[in-house]
Amino acid sequence: MIAYIIIAIIAYLIGSVNFSIIISKRMAGFDVRQKGSGNAGTTNMLRSVGKSAALVTLVCDILKGIVAIAIAIIIGAIWQDLDRALLVQISALLVVLGHTFPIFFQFKGGKGVATSLGVLLMINWKIGLICLVFALVLIALTRMVSLGSVGAAILYPILILFIDTNFTVSEGTGYFVFSVILALIVAFNHRTNIKRILSGTENKLSFSKK
Repeated sequence: MIAYIIIAIIAYLIGSVNFSIIISKRMAGFDVRQKGSGNAGTTNMLRSVGKSAALVTLVCDILKGIVAIAIAIIIGAIWQDLDRALLVQISALLVVLGHTFPIFFQFKGGKGVATSLGVLLMINWKIGLICLVFALVLIALTRMVSLGSVGAAILYPILILFIDTNFTVSEGTGYFVFSVILALIVAFNHRTNIKRILSGTENKLSFSKK
């Protein structure tokens, strides 16, 4: 039990390191949460700070998910009497929750999409890539990042039902339940975006050069 609590704390603290807030303060002199949508994530960084800052934020947020899962795998390998699947799933959920509710930044963070992508790529890179491509296609067609993000989140548990996992520590019924919980977290974090999508007022990206 102690090992599961430790991995939960480690993953949450990793998720709580919000790079968009840190980078926006360093590069632009303000907290990105004070600009645009108020969200501490890649999209708001793109709109409020710029492409370079957004790219760095995206990479760092993905790496948070990768590092958290890597630590869970290492701990599971060291203490082989532990449930490795449970370790990975706890780490995955807590790193995303840490990103959403960061203890270091008044519990106001991002929506967890990039960090979730890092998690997916570590658990099952095939499914992670499919979700990424699906999200990018939706974004390209609609110019709405939120729609691509929510669409990919919904697709994730569906893919679990039809694609054999190649990462054995997360196979079985528990893996599907985990995927549903992760999808619900991402969808919940986009609840205001979903309302705007349904009302036709959601913000869209501009691909044109200024």
